[in-house]
Amino acid sequence: MRGDAVATTDMTLGGDTWGVVNATTQAQGNYLAVSAYDSDLTVDATQSNTGGLVSATSQLGDDDARLLGGAYINASAISNTVAMYGEGSSVAGAIDQSSSATVRAYNRIETQYIPAEAVIDSQAIVNAVQVTSGQTSGQNLAIVQTSTGDFVEAESSANSGNAWDLAGRARATANQAVLYNEGGSVVVDSRQDNTAFVRAAATTTAYDYGQAEAHARGAANELSVGNNDIYVEIDNSQFNSGGVDVTATFSGTNGYDVYVGADAVGNSVTGYACSDCEGYLEARNSQTNGGDVSATANTAVAGSTRAVITGANSVGNSATFYVSRPSH
Repeated sequence: MRGDAVATTDMTLGGDTWGVVNATTQAQGNYLAVSAYDSDLTVDATQSNTGGLVSATSQLGDDDARLLGGAYINASAISNTVAMYGEGSSVAGAIDQSSSATVRAYNRIETQYIPAEAVIDSQAIVNAVQVTSGQTSGQNLAIVQTSTGDFVEAESSANSGNAWDLAGRARATANQAVLYNEGGSVVVDSRQDNTAFVRAAATTTAYDYGQAEAHARGAANELSVGNNDIYVEIDNSQFNSGGVDVTATFSGTNGYDVYVGADAVGNSVTGYACSDCEGYLEARNSQTNGGDVSATANTAVAGSTRAVITGANSVGNSATFYVSRPSH
């Protein structure tokens, strides 16, 4: 892809809206989805995005909006996507993704009153691979992901005068690969390289509130490999020189429960095998992080509240491999 991919949703809802408000805004550069049932699946996929921008924006107002049935508002921007699924299949092949585009997801609501659940969610990913297989399947994959754009950012802003259950959530990732299998072996060779700046910001404000949440997560490189069977083999290499900045903020006056969390990581890998059989996991891991990684959680309550649960986590390199059994 060489051009821009831009999707925008604007909603002006004055007064009472009795039903649930559902809005999904998606912007994608390159997208590949393949599946197989009781057969072998082999993929040789190359995705390249040299365009300038992949952007998804969603906005809902105005100040006198009363969302009586609640709201679920989502904005998602992804530069390159590969999704694979198999049942009774051998899933194999090579995936090469590269992007120099700026990737941005922005989601904002302004309301007066929400007496129901409202979730305002934004997600921005440069390169994404999702592979799921089950019913006696196996995976053998080589994955290369390269992110060289200026930045990738996800921002959510959820605002209401009075909200019973309001959440603002944002997730930004440069390179992400998630693999899960049941009934066979998983072998993966993964290479992830990021130079883009990663930013995630979630803001939630309410004068009066029942439950309020602001959660943001940012990652430069992320690999997750899980197998509900015996054998897992992982060869992982991750390099990040871009910064990661994550901020979660809540501001309110009177209410009950507040949850604020910010998580930032440069490089992350997780691998696990069967939890109730004699699982075997072999991992070779190399992680290099040269960018600043920052996580900040801000909470301000001007009046009274019942409880505040908040935290911020920041780590350069994270590697978790395990084979666990409930009896141990």
